[in-house]
Amino acid sequence: MINNSRAEYVFIRICIFALQSIPLVSLAYCFSLACTTFFTNYEFYRVARGLEWVFLAESFFFLFCFLPYRIWLQREAIHPPAPSRGERAILYQRCADNITDPEAYLQKWFLGADIGEIRKENVKEFFLWAFFNRGGPPGDDEEELEEYIEILERQLGREIPEGRGNAKCLRLTLDEVVMSHRSLIWYCCVGFVDFLTFCSLRYYGFNFYRTNLKQSLSIIPIRPHSLLTTHHSPAQHISYWHRPHTSKTKLPVVFIHGIGIGLYPYTQFLNELNASAGTPDDHIGILALEIMNISFRLTHSALSREETALEVSQIISQHFGPDQKFVLISHSYGTVVTTHLLQSPILSSRIGPVVLIDPVSICLHLPSVAFNFTRRIPKDANEYQLYYFASMDPGVSHTLGRKFFWNENVLWKEDFEGRKVTASMAGRDLIVDTEAVGRYLSCGNLSGRSMLSLRAANGDANGTVKSTSNVNVAPLIDIDESDAREVERPVDIYGTRADEVDIEDEDEWKYREWKGVGTEVLWFGMLDHAQVFDKMSTRRRIIDVVRNYCEED
Repeated sequence: MINNSRAEYVFIRICIFALQSIPLVSLAYCFSLACTTFFTNYEFYRVARGLEWVFLAESFFFLFCFLPYRIWLQREAIHPPAPSRGERAILYQRCADNITDPEAYLQKWFLGADIGEIRKENVKEFFLWAFFNRGGPPGDDEEELEEYIEILERQLGREIPEGRGNAKCLRLTLDEVVMSHRSLIWYCCVGFVDFLTFCSLRYYGFNFYRTNLKQSLSIIPIRPHSLLTTHHSPAQHISYWHRPHTSKTKLPVVFIHGIGIGLYPYTQFLNELNASAGTPDDHIGILALEIMNISFRLTHSALSREETALEVSQIISQHFGPDQKFVLISHSYGTVVTTHLLQSPILSSRIGPVVLIDPVSICLHLPSVAFNFTRRIPKDANEYQLYYFASMDPGVSHTLGRKFFWNENVLWKEDFEGRKVTASMAGRDLIVDTEAVGRYLSCGNLSGRSMLSLRAANGDANGTVKSTSNVNVAPLIDIDESDAREVERPVDIYGTRADEVDIEDEDEWKYREWKGVGTEVLWFGMLDHAQVFDKMSTRRRIIDVVRNYCEED
């Protein structure tokens, strides 16, 4: 993520304006050219021949590729079967136990609507999506919905009014898939970055494993190195990079990236995992998976959790022994894939320690991730970067809007099953409510104290609004969030320095000594989402954790 300086704001707005103008300029030129051909000397209006071909190609791509693709992406989601009633009750209770301000929590799931407009029928509509994987009328589930509403009313300390108000809730897989056009010029830029990634990883000793030729050539932009490699992935959809595991005493690593331009932002991190780490016959093996549907490509839709686990299992079985455990590292959306792998009966037993970087799947019942990624009006430079380049990408939008089933993707502490887990959290994360997630992982609840408090003084723990004041609802919603950020204290992987000042009890978890035992948090108070990969000093803290975990063979 970029920072929020004035120069970066101007730069990102200019980039977005230029990219959004490409189809308009191209269509306008082609239309005017077609008209003037019949009425005047059109040669006077023509641009250079090369640029004219660009305009023609962009117009053709917009009319005959993007528009049909956009219609295709609007197809209704195929929801997985709803959990059983017992499973729903457990899930609902877990959510209820991890809400500090239920009124603010509810208000944000309803896009900042006036609290008086959120009535029982509105809440039932939200619960049907959240816990029953469907829309429509309550039907036979009316009784169960009433039970959940009674629990919510006890938390609120009041009754929810009968009937239906004007509030509209956020239901990712039922709402319209909103996206922005991507030009051929943009995909050429993506292809160039992909080429740089190929060069970097090959230089660092990785081998590229492509999927079958038909699948590889169906990706836009085309990946020429798929034609050159002699290594083939055993999976149908997942390509990957592999560096051989030569150590006989350490665990190998599996890495899963997040939403973005692929593995390019992680190349230095992947290389440094082995830098100055023993002799060539003692290197840590690395499998870096490529998830194309979240990598700014036109490609296949996101896999189901069962398909994902199966294909990852096929890849791991090809390179690791049948009893070989591995350290699982994932970043951002990659933590959703981590959830699927941890819950998979075919892979769970092979997963050793886990490192979660900017995790979006923990406390996914809170509205922060869904709201910040899909509904927030951008104001700052980093928010515009997230909104246009990530949220509005066609593949990403479809993944979140038609394939993101939160109750399959949410990760609870119980899923760790005694594993050693470290979560790297950024204090200025513009997507995740890291305060809430950090407290949940470190203290077992969102209050940061030993006893759960369902009513907090404000909604910061949920990433929610701080009051119930009226907020105008729009396709993108502007809700006031707290700007308070604490100053990052100098902390290394093993704890704070001797000059550390007194810390309030509720923030103590941020500065605990890292011991490599149980579930722990690395706190980067001055960083935003994904910025931990930008500098060697911050990457080093995570790399030290990974190397420590790899020693556990």
